[in-house]
Amino acid sequence: MNKEIIRCGWCTGDPSYEAYHDEEWGVPIKRTQSLFRLLSLEGMQAGLSWITVLRKREAMESAFFGFDLERLATSGQNEIEVWLTNEGLIRHRGKLEALVNNARRTLEVEDFAEFLWTFAPTDRPVYASLKSVPAQTEASSKMSTALKKLGYRFVGPTICYAFMQSAGMVNDHVTSCWRHGPCESLQLADSEHA
Repeated sequence: MNKEIIRCGWCTGDPSYEAYHDEEWGVPIKRTQSLFRLLSLEGMQAGLSWITVLRKREAMESAFFGFDLERLATSGQNEIEVWLTNEGLIRHRGKLEALVNNARRTLEVEDFAEFLWTFAPTDRPVYASLKSVPAQTEASSKMSTALKKLGYRFVGPTICYAFMQSAGMVNDHVTSCWRHGPCESLQLADSEHA
């Protein structure tokens, strides 16, 4: 008899959504390029659903040079104009300009990964239901303020909190979700080696 897998309610019903939830969401990420990529994807989501980003992620990976910081930082209006014609992308001029700008800002930060992880909360709230998971927190507001001070764009507190969730800085898998325990263990192990 097959036991049904219980997941967080936001990801059910679509195989790519479920795979993202099961394999990526909430797993600690510590590499600068991977964190930049994820922050960029979260910024692309602004005003859209995450499933839209997931469906366009492969095209973004290809068009944006694998989110290579050096290559994106040297991109200009010519690349942005090409991206605006690419139906595989989220074609929003402001978001595309922010992507290039944010790559440039990231290259100016001495240790981007370490900088971002300073905002990971030390208290570890646990949520029994999706309704109790916040859209933003004091920690995400502080991250947003610090990033904006450095010149980043599309990094509001809600975007920053979604980023913190996906980058494993918090574990917002609800307690009934099969990924809650494994992500909690990964995050605890990560904090012990920090």
